[in-house]
Amino acid sequence: MSYWGYPEYVSVAQKRARAEKKLKQLQKKMPDVRPVILAGNCLARSWWAKMWNKNLERYADYANRIGRGRSYLRHRMVLDLKISAGKANALVMGSTSTPYKVEIAIKPIDKTHWQAIKMQCQGHLKSLQDLLAGKIPKALAEIFFTQEHGLFPLPKAMSFHCSCPDSASMCKHVAATLYGIGARFDEDPSLFFTLRGADTGSLIAEAIQDKTDELLNRTKQKSAKVIDDADLADIFGIDMDFQPNFADSGADPVKKKSASGKPVIKKEARPVCSPISEKKQKTIPLRPKNASERVAAIITAGTIGVTIADLVSQTGYPKSKLYAIVHKLKQEGKIKNASYGVYEKA
Repeated sequence: MSYWGYPEYVSVAQKRARAEKKLKQLQKKMPDVRPVILAGNCLARSWWAKMWNKNLERYADYANRIGRGRSYLRHRMVLDLKISAGKANALVMGSTSTPYKVEIAIKPIDKTHWQAIKMQCQGHLKSLQDLLAGKIPKALAEIFFTQEHGLFPLPKAMSFHCSCPDSASMCKHVAATLYGIGARFDEDPSLFFTLRGADTGSLIAEAIQDKTDELLNRTKQKSAKVIDDADLADIFGIDMDFQPNFADSGADPVKKKSASGKPVIKKEARPVCSPISEKKQKTIPLRPKNASERVAAIITAGTIGVTIADLVSQTGYPKSKLYAIVHKLKQEGKIKNASYGVYEKA
């Protein structure tokens, strides 16, 4: 306290330095601690993050108080934030040497509302990749953001608790955590559906049902269980980048016939390098058939966890596509989270 009884002024640089010092101490005791660090000064970049913040700010009860958390988030005071089904837990640095514990509970989406949303999505959503990237038709965006029956929570669906002495239900530490949740959606949009207790798999399944029937009729296939790779790529937004490899499959190249009717076999060009022995050739692994298999192979082959950044560097795929693939692989039970944002073989 100062001489006049008011709290002593602490500059932004001092606050950030104190937060960074405390973070280093926490990381020694808690290796899985994950602070919220913004890229620049922007609170939200993706559609899901922006709509999350906009939803909070459109309610009068929150609009007057939530702004107090913006500076805390920008100054890296949210030292840890973990999101799971229906809740978020955070450690937020305050005026004391010990960070405050924040708990936010959110009720899952009402089953009736969720079913109605799935029905309205039929024929409009192309893929999980587009959904997570926020590439959705304007009509669906309006449905998702509807105040009473959309995907975003109402104030009555949320409850807060903070260990700080502030008696307000939404103190600045809670407000910082709420904005931090939006920042997490920039990193992994699928966390929005985790938090809301909504199954993206069922949403996509409902949305593409009409399109699947159309494809099956178009290709005149006998069984609904068999769909061409090209059609799968069209439905799920995942490249089916398999290219036949005759050396691996043992298939013979197409033989052309001459004018006399005798088969003409085109001579193969002599390789510049020395030929591979039959024994070595058998050990060469088959190329993954599609993007999903390629990502799964990279993750399951590693002895340590693999991050999205690692997958971007190894595959060249954009983050939005990788988030969709990783989410699908987790649902299939092929991979799991070693820690937040780190994936390994299940």
